[in-house]
Amino acid sequence: MVVGAIKFPQPPPGGMDNKSIANDFARQMMYSVAKDQHTVQPYDAYHALALAVRDRLMERWFKTQNTYYHQNVKRVYYLSLEFLMGRTLRNNILNLGTEDAYARTMEDLGFHLEDLTQQERDAGLGNGGLGRLAACILDAAATLELPFYGYGIRYEFGIFHQRIVDGAQVEFPDPWLRYGNPWEIPRPEAIFPVHFYGRTHAYHDEEGQFRVEWVDTEDVWAMAYDTPIAGFRNGTVNTLRLWSAKSSREFDLAHFNAGDYARAVEDKTRSENISKVLYPADDQSAGKELRLKQQYFFVSATLQDVVRRFKKRIKWSWEELSDKVAIQLNDTHPALAVPELMRVLVDQEGLGWDLAWSITQAVCAYTNHTVLPEALEVWPMELWRRLLPRHAEIVEEIDRRFRLTVRHR
Repeated sequence: MVVGAIKFPQPPPGGMDNKSIANDFARQMMYSVAKDQHTVQPYDAYHALALAVRDRLMERWFKTQNTYYHQNVKRVYYLSLEFLMGRTLRNNILNLGTEDAYARTMEDLGFHLEDLTQQERDAGLGNGGLGRLAACILDAAATLELPFYGYGIRYEFGIFHQRIVDGAQVEFPDPWLRYGNPWEIPRPEAIFPVHFYGRTHAYHDEEGQFRVEWVDTEDVWAMAYDTPIAGFRNGTVNTLRLWSAKSSREFDLAHFNAGDYARAVEDKTRSENISKVLYPADDQSAGKELRLKQQYFFVSATLQDVVRRFKKRIKWSWEELSDKVAIQLNDTHPALAVPELMRVLVDQEGLGWDLAWSITQAVCAYTNHTVLPEALEVWPMELWRRLLPRHAEIVEEIDRRFRLTVRHR
């Protein structure tokens, strides 16, 4: 492995025999979990085993991503507001083809593999059929060895728990990240600004071309967390990248020193609400706004990541984007990817509208799973113009041109 001019020795591949599995489990228990046989608890054993299994995935992950890069493949980016992944430990052991070896090794060490798998909390990233479908598509794509990336939101609490209290249904938060998530890898270097509010400013550039700027915005940062997605016994490991909202102003020292402790962290709290809960209640205007914020937040961060990866190629042109990128929108939630890609191409990259629209149509695809009216989201234009003023203009222009085309035909 080489970083700049520095060479790192390549670590030996993790063996699948009982001795190798036991040694890696013991190493993770001591150096990562920091427990021994006198202090270990059931969750600690699960945590150490999960990290040991993840090590096996990392070897295959690097090989897979290097293959995609060197073969210059076309990549699929699957955008979904939900991923109902289920428990990961058993699934990854099964995909590695090592279920019997891990079961025997854990028995030899005094643990039952089935008991350890029960220590894992379900990832709070999905609600029902839509999320389970997305998770199955991730698994299938890796098994079919497709260059496939899932993108969504890293919800802190996920879907709520339901309990009956005094004969009534009561909702409680699901703190699924309370004890951490051994499967995810934080990527603090993969962080992008996401803009909200502000206004648009139209002008003509030095060449006389009409241009629009989105200015005076409020910004939130999107930080990536990566989870490996293993194919079934084929060595392919793809990526699920989830975005967590971070404030652009973590802490206001002036307010804190003045004794106004709530205002000192007000911006941080407001910003990070975006990735707190899956499907915040939308029976009030604040909830509707937060839902729309969530959808644009992960769409904007994802497209910035996609464009960054596309531009890493030595030679590229925007006309080639559809040859190297496919963006699949899972239901209506990521539909903002269409006006957002148009904004990137027209406003940021300076492409003409017609070329940008032809590229966007070739790159973006959409799946609708329900044709019932209540499943198709509707947003007041007043909210759009306030929260995403440039996107409101782009959508209205798309609509205007479409109507002209229909009349002409």
